[in-house]
Amino acid sequence: MNRKLKLCILAASCFGMGAFATKVADSTITVAMLQQAKQLIGLNFTTAQLDSATTELEDFRKGYERIRKVPLPNNVAPALVFNPIPVRYTWPKEQQKFEVEIPGKTKLPANRDDLAYYSVPQLAALLKSKQITSEELTRFYLDRLKKYGPTLECVTTLTEELALKQARQADQEIKAGKYKGLLHGVPFGVKDLLATKNYKTTWGAAPYKDQQIDMDATVVQRLQDAGGVLVAKLTLGELAMGDVWYGGKTKSPWDLSKGSSGSSAGSAAAVAAGLLPYAIGTETLGSIVSPSTACGTTGLRPTFGRVSRHGAMALSWSMDKIGPITRSAEDAAIVFNAIYGPDGKDLSVYDAPFNYSKSINPKKLRVGYLKKDFEGKYGFKENDEAALETLRKAGIELIPIELPDLPVNDLIMTISVEGAAAFDELTRSGNDSKLKQQHKNAWPNIFRSGRFIPAVEYLQAQRVRTLLVQQMQERMKDIDVYISPSFGSSNLVVTNLTGHPCVVVPTGFQKNGMPTTITFIGKLFGEAEALALAKLYQDLTPHDEKRPTAFLAKP
Repeated sequence: MNRKLKLCILAASCFGMGAFATKVADSTITVAMLQQAKQLIGLNFTTAQLDSATTELEDFRKGYERIRKVPLPNNVAPALVFNPIPVRYTWPKEQQKFEVEIPGKTKLPANRDDLAYYSVPQLAALLKSKQITSEELTRFYLDRLKKYGPTLECVTTLTEELALKQARQADQEIKAGKYKGLLHGVPFGVKDLLATKNYKTTWGAAPYKDQQIDMDATVVQRLQDAGGVLVAKLTLGELAMGDVWYGGKTKSPWDLSKGSSGSSAGSAAAVAAGLLPYAIGTETLGSIVSPSTACGTTGLRPTFGRVSRHGAMALSWSMDKIGPITRSAEDAAIVFNAIYGPDGKDLSVYDAPFNYSKSINPKKLRVGYLKKDFEGKYGFKENDEAALETLRKAGIELIPIELPDLPVNDLIMTISVEGAAAFDELTRSGNDSKLKQQHKNAWPNIFRSGRFIPAVEYLQAQRVRTLLVQQMQERMKDIDVYISPSFGSSNLVVTNLTGHPCVVVPTGFQKNGMPTTITFIGKLFGEAEALALAKLYQDLTPHDEKRPTAFLAKP
């Protein structure tokens, strides 16, 4: 065996990371190997100290082999659960009535194709008043998915048989006066890392493209319990990164030569093109914000610990979050209201109320903004400045704040380590070679590299993360919501690490015709306030009402 490769492999095992090949573990660990290995992590031990460690490290390595024999499917979480709650932090305990009005004068459009861009309350009004049946509406969206889905490459599976069954059931319930609420009879889609009974759950990746998980994820079940109609599983970049999946590359409806970004690629593309009223996405480090930007949708990334991830593919147990992708903040609030809260299966979920209602006056919120970040040079600056000016003119006083000064980009190793563990079997089996993306920054290399991150350094990073949580609390103690550039700032990294909720909304377009967005960050469990401010902005501007012309009804 190549000596350099052997040293690297043994370096991994020596510092708590495991070997890649079982046969290599038969080699005796020597001082020479450890002298090379210590350089990987930037530490200095004497020869005598290394010699003393060899016996212990041999025992560790034997332990790795025994642990590897224990079956650990992706749905088995570590015993450690990330806690995003700062010391002495409290949130309101009282659950108030959720309030969104159903518009009373909504009528069927003369051109049925115009239904594609009706809001959730508008569709609810049509269904509740029996102007259209859920089955008719479901067939309408199925037809659009069949027509435009191949163009956008945004669908992995149409759940047509299930959808029609659920739609007919919804019609019977509505006819019998058993109306469940705003989502009753309304079709939806989910990112294809959420398990669904009797349908494949592919995770966007070739090694899993025929995988079937015999359960419904909690989010899927809750939407179905609310009367929702599941019509499609939607694409994601393989194993939740980017917009390239085993079947192609998901496109932005605004420019078919460009990708929809990722990893909630299909969810954002389908909603933007009017193929669905709403869809479910997930975010670990931008996977709702980024495709919402590329597609011009509204996305809600909830607080970490808000929505159960039971039945969802795990990439990073301490950073994964599930949220809705819609065309407006109010639609996002409606969907979120159906999916948040404990289920007794995901132990990271907190029991905190979601009090979105007309009682929130966004003009009375204390609103911060990242002044220095907005003053910097970055791509969306002109539209961001216009967005801030719109809010100022509406009477919002913007309070300058700054993010903590900590090495947050270095904490991204969290995903490398947790992802390497989540897909350990994929790496050790060599099946990572079946993934479509094989470049330096793709998962196969990230997972392999993650094996070389010492457990001690990972835990030290999490301790810095604790400082970040505490310092963010200090920055936000006197505000309810703050505004940040979607990109061109460290905010996306910071708030994904701390677990703060984010609402991303369209603000216009770049010169190349692609959308731009801005983000509203709430306090922990403060989705209601962030959504209320985002709704105010959308009420004042037309950006969320813009539609990609290629998918509009022809007169």
